[in-house]
Amino acid sequence: MKKILQYLFEYKTLDRAKAKEVLLGISKGQYNESEISAFITVYLMRSITIEELQGFRDALLELCVPVDLNGNQVIDIVGTGGDGKNTFNISTLSCFIVAGTGCKVAKHGNYGASSISGASNLMEQLGYKFSNNESMLKRELEGSNICFLHAPLFHPALKLVAPIRKNLGVRTFFNMLGPMVNPASPAFQLVGVYNLEMARIYNYLLQQGNASFTIIHSLDGYDEISLTGDTKVINNQGERVMTPEQLGKRMVSPTDIQGGQTVEESAKIFLKILKAEGTWAQTAVVLANAAMGLYSTGAYSKYDDAYHAAVESLESGKAFRALNKLIELNGTN
Repeated sequence: MKKILQYLFEYKTLDRAKAKEVLLGISKGQYNESEISAFITVYLMRSITIEELQGFRDALLELCVPVDLNGNQVIDIVGTGGDGKNTFNISTLSCFIVAGTGCKVAKHGNYGASSISGASNLMEQLGYKFSNNESMLKRELEGSNICFLHAPLFHPALKLVAPIRKNLGVRTFFNMLGPMVNPASPAFQLVGVYNLEMARIYNYLLQQGNASFTIIHSLDGYDEISLTGDTKVINNQGERVMTPEQLGKRMVSPTDIQGGQTVEESAKIFLKILKAEGTWAQTAVVLANAAMGLYSTGAYSKYDDAYHAAVESLESGKAFRALNKLIELNGTN
């Protein structure tokens, strides 16, 4: 690792093969915590290249525990995190609204490294027990239209670096990797990113795959549709900028979408919104993200149709029932 660090400290970059080799080494426990911390820190001080990111992704996918979900075409809605905004769990809420419409969801998530409550913190608080048992995940997906894939159970390297990421407490390149290594290989992806450079990199990388993707970035810095300003929307067909009015029928203020200060508080906010008891601002933001997820599947000819489907899922109680059914099925395994 010393040679690699010296090389990087000279402002040089790794090629794809070398980047893969380093991350494979990390996952095999070849380096100590100090060496790994130093390596991660390099990418806090300069931008990651596309080749480096591809190499890191190659390593994670090579080591990944894959999941076959009976050929179901699933969607994942995920933000890279690391935008420093401490919003409530918008992506996870959107997933349950999408599941309430009958669309199948394989949500890939992890504990928060730079946030108070990541998707895994939340699901654990709600009583969900993580597993990489394929038959169990299939049963959950068939019964509730959603299953949850806790990243460290499928990616050995992520488990190993989790304590280091938590201790650093800042955004790292692992935030960028999460949405690209869902073990279920979703057919559809809605990915939120925290800046335009990351949107450009994701656009390039996702174009190389088979998934139908949509990348979103709120131009005031959120890694999701925040409705606090305009949103850049990029998909397989091209890109455009959409207004809060187009996406969520209204504009909201940053204070309207703040998350909790503890995991417990975050779970209370989550349940309130999923029961259709959230504020109009919280509800509007969740519906916009769910609608964009639904629209990205190609099942709706217009965004507004997808939005109405999201509204029906939330207001009818189907979204909340999807959560209850998931927890019930999870408890019987």
